[in-house]
Amino acid sequence: MAAMRAPTLLLVAILCITGCNPSKMAIDTTSKKVPTAFPAFDIEGHRGTRGLMPENTVPAMLKALELGVTTLEMDAHITRDGQVILSHDPYLNPEHELSPYGSEIPAEDKGKYVLYQMDYATIRKADVGTKYYPRFPKQQKFKTYKPLLSEVIDSVQTYLQQHNLPQVYYNIETKSTSKTDGKNHPAPEEFVERLLTVLCEKEILPWVIIQSFDVRTLQVLHRNYPEVKTSLLVENLSGLEKNLSMLGFTPTIYSLSYTLVTSKLVQNCHARGIKVIPWTVNDVETIRQLRQKGVDGIITDYPDLFR
Repeated sequence: MAAMRAPTLLLVAILCITGCNPSKMAIDTTSKKVPTAFPAFDIEGHRGTRGLMPENTVPAMLKALELGVTTLEMDAHITRDGQVILSHDPYLNPEHELSPYGSEIPAEDKGKYVLYQMDYATIRKADVGTKYYPRFPKQQKFKTYKPLLSEVIDSVQTYLQQHNLPQVYYNIETKSTSKTDGKNHPAPEEFVERLLTVLCEKEILPWVIIQSFDVRTLQVLHRNYPEVKTSLLVENLSGLEKNLSMLGFTPTIYSLSYTLVTSKLVQNCHARGIKVIPWTVNDVETIRQLRQKGVDGIITDYPDLFR
């Protein structure tokens, strides 16, 4: 991977010199409807629409747009040949995905097909849409694949323009942890460089949020691209003060498991200018309760609940 890093650094430098400056960028994909502020209440489709379509696929993202989300939530991984793709798991998941050869992946082989150890051409052959997924019985089943982030952006921007819809945000999670650097993903610097290269090329940085449980990638991003919105993902019981101290700066969003949300936490975040957007909320009553506590948005597998 070291040999591939130099061209990436060069490309990022060229993009920055030639105009990839988040604070100066502007894009009008719908000619008339470009938001000037973050949504008053943010409806985020988790992995697109995981409850209704195969997760982290182009069809899942387009379905979310059809249902009226304001933000598309998704997960990013890096392949062996340096491509940025959408996937939650660092490997082909036998629970709901097939191998690149069309066969079932035995349970004992879970973790065999590590995406960071495979070229994208091979990964794309894997069918991630036809296998029945018991956890989400409403998912439509059809053959589909893990897409490049660049393809997702192109598909979304085209859909918005064709349907005269306002620009949505992209909430992209860097899937990394210090324990699996060099095995399941590159180190934080390279991960961020590759991700930002795609986002710069597509000129959508004003509408991007980078989220992570891994504070390292957020720290790299904040240092190199301070204008880009950040979201700290939380599922621990450490509390707001300790988590922000570990991060080292004030993020745009504090995104925690919905079970950890309290009215006092929301108030404390708002006092710091931080938005609170919990995950993953899949029933109407819980959504109502969270809105009463003052949250700024909801991440859900079922965006149709808001209808």
